[in-house]
Amino acid sequence: MKNRKREARKTVAAPGPRGTPPHSSAWPWVLAVVGAVAVAFWAYSPALHGEFLFDDNALPFSLPNAEAPLRAWIGQIRPVLMFTYWINSRISAEDPYSYHIFNVILHCLTSLLMFPMVRRLLEWSGAQASLRNLLAGFAALVFLLHPVQAESVAYLAGRSEALSVLLVFASFTVFLYRPKPAVSWPRVAVILALFGAAILAKEHTVVLPALLLLTDYWWNPGFSFQGIRRNWRLYLPMALGAAAGVAFFWNLITGASTAGFAIKDFTWYQYFFTQCRALFVYIGMFLLPVNLTADWDFPISTTILDHGAIFGLLALVALAAAAWRYRRRFPLASYGYFVYLLLMSPTSSILPIKDPIAERRLYFSMFGLLLILVDVLSRLKVDRRALAAACLIVTLAAAAATRARAAVWADPVSLWEDTVRKSPHKRRAHFQLAYAYDQQTRYSEALEEFQKTAELGPLTPDLLLDWGLAYDHLSQFDQALAKFQQAALMQPTAHVYTQIGMAYAQQSRWAEALQALATAEKLDPKFPDTYVYRGKIYLNTNQVPAAIQEYQRALAIDPTLEEARHDLAIAATRLRAGH
Repeated sequence: MKNRKREARKTVAAPGPRGTPPHSSAWPWVLAVVGAVAVAFWAYSPALHGEFLFDDNALPFSLPNAEAPLRAWIGQIRPVLMFTYWINSRISAEDPYSYHIFNVILHCLTSLLMFPMVRRLLEWSGAQASLRNLLAGFAALVFLLHPVQAESVAYLAGRSEALSVLLVFASFTVFLYRPKPAVSWPRVAVILALFGAAILAKEHTVVLPALLLLTDYWWNPGFSFQGIRRNWRLYLPMALGAAAGVAFFWNLITGASTAGFAIKDFTWYQYFFTQCRALFVYIGMFLLPVNLTADWDFPISTTILDHGAIFGLLALVALAAAAWRYRRRFPLASYGYFVYLLLMSPTSSILPIKDPIAERRLYFSMFGLLLILVDVLSRLKVDRRALAAACLIVTLAAAAATRARAAVWADPVSLWEDTVRKSPHKRRAHFQLAYAYDQQTRYSEALEEFQKTAELGPLTPDLLLDWGLAYDHLSQFDQALAKFQQAALMQPTAHVYTQIGMAYAQQSRWAEALQALATAEKLDPKFPDTYVYRGKIYLNTNQVPAAIQEYQRALAIDPTLEEARHDLAIAATRLRAGH
């Protein structure tokens, strides 16, 4: 009987109108928000002038068609995300500064939403009224300043996380703060509009309907399907939208080369076994972010026994059973655990992704872990001031750690040197470090890293091509030519044959150079570098009219080629001087 009474006191209340809090000045809240934003910009300031890194270089703003009209940008995948990149491209073109500013602003807005979400759930769970603002504010600050967020904020390609999560959290906040348990049609429209925008920023937010269902079951009025039945207005269009979404993304799910069931590196069940271990790594990152890296060296569990995957699976099931068993006694922490699993499910369940672990995936699911954290803190028998002081210390430490991590993400060499130290057996990390050294004209160091890359994995045309260019920059033309020719045997392209042609030209082997360029032209007549390099050969061998003709052909294909325009002017001057 006693146990039943204790559980009854813990039963949560249904969503509905709340009492109006006593009037208080808004200035402390405004100052708190301004201060938090200032600290966030301080923490990320080392990366604000950082360069484009890694996948940034494959995004539209760093490609030759960056000046394309808006319709060309949003016609691609993730149009809402691309729209924000388009805005940056119009503000600062190739200067990354405005892109980084936008990333930090988006992160601040997402963190700001963490406060009302956590505050409402603390209220529904029956947490002490005097602690709700403190704990919700602490959760928002941890989300804002946790160093694991650096990959989503300091890395421009990570904007897909911050933007999509901002939109999906906005949708969830509208749902949480409905005035009545049954959501109205106008509110349904707002929730669905924000949800749709979130999906068009990044697809992992597709789990929002499941989060809403879980929330209605858990809190409306409490461990009952009554709330779900009440909100048929919301779930019916979501169900129809889900069917349409599966159809829309089906080709991506089944045919993408880096994510989906078409991946050949491992099967869906091997990925699941791996994620049974990875989910605990993410929890470790959240609690103690001391070994963060841009490229985790995390082996695949090819069987349920491989690398102890079975123990991870058993632990996940045991925790789920405990969360369910004690759901009335610890409603918020239990709910938080299921939220964590749910928000991780798009990237950490059965849909294979080439990288089994990536820190940015914690950006969405950290919400669940924060709910567990605040539930634990709400039960501590400590003075409120002591708790506030401890929260402040943790927040300041997190800000300092984030600043250090942002500094790593500010420069490609620092990023990949850090990654190689922490993942010394990752081929990609060495390859990216070699490329970063090459871009900073540290060619001897680049050669060493290209060699290590070759030792860690198969030779590929892109590796051989970049390796050859590093030799070329050091005027080691025979070694460069050997790498280019090896790349051409594996994958003959106009690009590689133009490099072969230039390697010959560097040694004044004009006939062989022209033969290589003729091969490049056959492979791709629209590749402009072929004609630029042929023009250089003609210019160096005093065939000025022929050089002019080649430069004109290059510019006809790509009028933006400054090198061709520059050399054409030289050739024209020389031709006039000859007359």
